[in-house]
Amino acid sequence: MVIGSGPGGYIAAIRAAQLGRSVACIEEWKNPAGKLKLGGTCLNVGCIPSKALLASSEEYENALHHLSDHGVDVENVTLNVTKMVGRKEAIVEKITGGVEFLFRKNKITWLKGHGKFVGKAEGNIRIEVSGEGDTKTYTAKDAIIATGSKARHLPGVPVDNKIVSDNEGALAFDSAPKKLAVIGAGVIGLELGSVWRRLGAEVTLLEALPAFLGATDDTIAKEAAKQFKKQGLIIHLGVKIGAVKTTKNSVSIAYTDKDGAAQTLEADRLIVSIGRVPNTDNLALEAIGLKVDERGFIPVDEHCATSVPNVYAIGDVVRGPMLAHKAEDEGVMVAEIIDGQKPHIDYNCIPWVIYTEPEIAWVGKNEQQLKAEGRAIKTGQFPMLANGRAMGIGKTEGFVKMIADAETDELLGIHIISANASDLIAEAVVALEFKASSEDIGMISHPHPSLSEVMREAALAVQKRALNI
Repeated sequence: MVIGSGPGGYIAAIRAAQLGRSVACIEEWKNPAGKLKLGGTCLNVGCIPSKALLASSEEYENALHHLSDHGVDVENVTLNVTKMVGRKEAIVEKITGGVEFLFRKNKITWLKGHGKFVGKAEGNIRIEVSGEGDTKTYTAKDAIIATGSKARHLPGVPVDNKIVSDNEGALAFDSAPKKLAVIGAGVIGLELGSVWRRLGAEVTLLEALPAFLGATDDTIAKEAAKQFKKQGLIIHLGVKIGAVKTTKNSVSIAYTDKDGAAQTLEADRLIVSIGRVPNTDNLALEAIGLKVDERGFIPVDEHCATSVPNVYAIGDVVRGPMLAHKAEDEGVMVAEIIDGQKPHIDYNCIPWVIYTEPEIAWVGKNEQQLKAEGRAIKTGQFPMLANGRAMGIGKTEGFVKMIADAETDELLGIHIISANASDLIAEAVVALEFKASSEDIGMISHPHPSLSEVMREAALAVQKRALNI
């Protein structure tokens, strides 16, 4: 039994079915039309729809500002937000329908409703499923909790997804606001802020932390801040949010800036993007002897096993990054462990991506982490500006940075800010998984002209022998 059908849950269910298990998956998600859907937050109101809107907004900005660079003159460009949002919803419908097809193909039973634990009986786990109008109890030999996460809201600031929105409401605006405020300059805040900035909004992001993108390598963060400022995003760091007041058509945010001065930000709409919290409430975990930690996460070991035999938890409800692909890997791992195999995940090799323009991606450790560990390192960096393919597509912003051990040359971290960084990072993940050296990447032929050549040049730069700069 899998509870939750997001990327972790549905992948776990499919892998278990492939391995010959009888599998059921519980899901209660309903779209705004009231229709039950598989796919969880990621497919319905997260990764997939946000990337669709990012792509659409980028096309609009290209038509307004960049096509003329290619000799393509376009006049009277207009914006149809309703059609843009409709395209996003059509993509969501197609991909969630694809999960339904995969469930049928793999003979996975979809139990439509809310699942919670009842107890244990004769070594099996009993789970109650409350659907529309009926409640049934099922028995499973093994259970996987994959209930994901939800947006964290500000205390005392109700989210109506009209004037004050979380990530769900921010994906369904019916028009571009003139002034948009975003609380939180992390991954989601930057992505959603970028969408509406391209579509005409004046976007101001308020971030509590004193450092911008603190999880990234310092050089990447500095370049990103420069690029976003050039694009028109206004970012204030080190702020303390005060009272948030709303009217029918506007919102006012009182805050203290990094210097301690009182400020007020007036906007048409506000997006609250201050992180996510695990969906572990109302699961009746205590019925089987489970407890969450102080932050609401389910404690697990390195193989996602809980303290209760045959009960596992994966994805956003457990430790580690809240990333869809991390959840997928854990889903596969747990299904294979239940099958008696011995899989393993190297969490240092889980890549991160921010889908702004330019994109930001990294895997492994950053320079400040390695220096704090006292590790002797060497670095190499190569700019997109010197790459022929980047020139051809008109996207020369950013660079690739590689970090290797000073003695062994083993690659320890790869950090990218560039167009298509989300695709380029895959080579870096392979390199780290196979314990490659910078020399290894420098010796591998890369197609010319391509953005991937910058990966090779950055590797060669670690050895002070980049060829094209």
